Amino acid sequence: MYFICLVNPIITVLTVGRFFPFKPSKQINKCDLWRKVAKAKGLSQEARKRLKWMIYYHALAGRNARLTCRHFGIPPKTFYKWFDRFDETNLGSLEDKSRVPRSTRQKEYTNLQYLRVVELRKQYIRYGKMKLLKLYQARFPDDLNITSWKIQCIIQRANIYYHPQKQARINRKRVLSQKRKKITDLKMKKIKGFLLCLDTVTFYWMGRKRYIVTAIDKWTKVAFARMYTSHSSYNTRDFLYRLHFLLDGKIDNIQTDNGSEFKKHFDRGCAKLKLLHYHSRVKTLKDNPDNERFNRTLKEEFI
Repeated sequence: MYFICLVNPIITVLTVGRFFPFKPSKQINKCDLWRKVAKAKGLSQEARKRLKWMIYYHALAGRNARLTCRHFGIPPKTFYKWFDRFDETNLGSLEDKSRVPRSTRQKEYTNLQYLRVVELRKQYIRYGKMKLLKLYQARFPDDLNITSWKIQCIIQRANIYYHPQKQARINRKRVLSQKRKKITDLKMKKIKGFLLCLDTVTFYWMGRKRYIVTAIDKWTKVAFARMYTSHSSYNTRDFLYRLHFLLDGKIDNIQTDNGSEFKKHFDRGCAKLKLLHYHSRVKTLKDNPDNERFNRTLKEEFI
C-alpha cells in the first residue's frame, strides 16, 4: 500500500506565511491588563489603591507581603484582608462592601399580644401606654411578659393615634432634632483641646471582662485612660467629667463612635459641659485614627 501525504506540504506553506501573512500577537502583562480593566470598569479610588497593592505584590515585591506592607505603610492585617478577598477575574472584589448590619433587632412581643393591644387601643384611643398596661393586666392576668415598652412599640407599628397626621409631624420633628453630627462635617482647627477622640477597649483580666475608656487630643496627643467594670453611659459620663477636670475645661468638641456607651448619660454630660458631640461613620476606622493608634499602644506597652 502507498500513502500520499498532501497535508504536510500545505501546512508547511501556511506556516511560512507565503499566502497568509500574519502579525505576531503581543503578550499583555496581567498587571497592565488589571490597570486597563480597572479604568474601563470605573473602579473607585479606594479600590484602585488596593489594586496598586496587588500589582506591587506580584510585579515588584516578588510576592513578599511584608515588603508590600512596608512600601505602602499599611498593617499586614489590612493587606491580608484584601489579598484573601482579591479575585483576578473580578476586580470589583476590591470595592468596599455594604456596612449595613446583617441582623437588626426584632420585635419582642407575640402576635397574640399585638392583637390584644390593638383592640384595647382602638377601644380607648385617648389612653397612653401606662393606662393601657393596667387595663391589659386586668383583662389578661395570665400574660406576665407584657410591658409598657411593648405596648408603645405596638402602637407605633399599628399607627393608632387620635390625631395621626399631627403625631406624624411630631415624630418627624423628633427624629430630625436627634440627628447625629458626623465628624466629616467638622472643620478642623489645629488648636489644643479643639477635638478629643474617645473610644472603648475591651479586654479580659483574671477571667473577668473589663472596659478601658480612652481619650486623646487630636493635635497635642495628650492621652488619658481609665478602667471600668461595665461600659454603661453612666461610666463614660464619669470619664468625661474626669477628662474635663484634667484639661482644665479646655475642650471644644468630642468625637466618639456609635456605641451605646456614648448615649443617654454621656450626651447629658456633654450638654452640661457645653461640648459638641460628633460621631464617626459606621465601620470607618479612619475617622478616628489617632485613638485607634493609642489603643494599640495601650495594649502593647501597658496591658
